[in-house]
Amino acid sequence: MELLNEEVRSEIKRRLEFLPSEVKLVFFKQNLDCPTCEVVESLLQELASLSSHLRLEIHNRLTEAERAKEYGIDKAPALILEGPAGNRVRFYGLPGGYEFASLLEAINDISVGHADLSNETKKSLSTLKTPIHIQVFVTPHCPYCPSAVRTAHKLATSFPGITADMVEAEEFPELSMKFGVSGVPKIIINEKSGFDGARPESAFVSAILESVSATG
Repeated sequence: MELLNEEVRSEIKRRLEFLPSEVKLVFFKQNLDCPTCEVVESLLQELASLSSHLRLEIHNRLTEAERAKEYGIDKAPALILEGPAGNRVRFYGLPGGYEFASLLEAINDISVGHADLSNETKKSLSTLKTPIHIQVFVTPHCPYCPSAVRTAHKLATSFPGITADMVEAEEFPELSMKFGVSGVPKIIINEKSGFDGARPESAFVSAILESVSATG
């Protein structure tokens, strides 16, 4: 059964028609304890069929442990977008609901090789030397979550030292519990500091710099 209706498929084709570079969708699944892996795989297969600029690569996280280790993947379902802008944009869980738009926008940024960021952000993070790992906990029906995901992924697209994950909170309850996720979006930086709610780009960057300062 197709997950995307004809209207959505047509819109996706239009948006992805002129991607300047190929984007590889690297998907890790597992057969046990992953109720959404099959759905995510089907969604990605449909998506990849709509653009000649997308190439889907499917792996099993458990039987291809070395490949998973290479990408730093420790849970599934996991999707890595890989292209000219690297492979630091990740989605853990089903990128459905509001987050499907985040996926399409991230694909565009990865293909272009950079994201649209303010000059202030570029200046603030240009000398960043500490590796930054951003986790944005979301749920599919949260209207405020895509903004936080987009900001995190734009930063990861543009700065080699930043990796950013969308994490579907309900699919990874143990991880959500570990970081005290009681509402979304919840942003965790380097598995220590964090904040609640969507913030403007400038405030998001300030939180990153504060985290670096606190741990430096």
